[in-house]
Amino acid sequence: MKNAEDVIIQPHISERAMEDIEDQNCYTFKVALQANKPEIKKAVQELFNVKVEKVTTCRMPGKKRRMGVHEGRRPDWKKARVKLAEGDRIEIFEGM
Repeated sequence: MKNAEDVIIQPHISERAMEDIEDQNCYTFKVALQANKPEIKKAVQELFNVKVEKVTTCRMPGKKRRMGVHEGRRPDWKKARVKLAEGDRIEIFEGM
């Protein structure tokens, strides 16, 4: 991975992700499949100017989809939960 924009694809917004922000100061992102934990940590610190304590990742399988008689799949994706240091916040998640 070259730069931070290639590693972090987009924030992942769900009910559980919002609870984790309030309770544990953990933020959830969709990341590139090839990204590893040190690359994710570096990218979040670079993009949002925060201190990352811990990164956990999980590969999510794509769901099956049908269009009439044709059957296909959505692509697999990778989810990363990033725990920030006490007092750090990411502003893009505020107000959701």
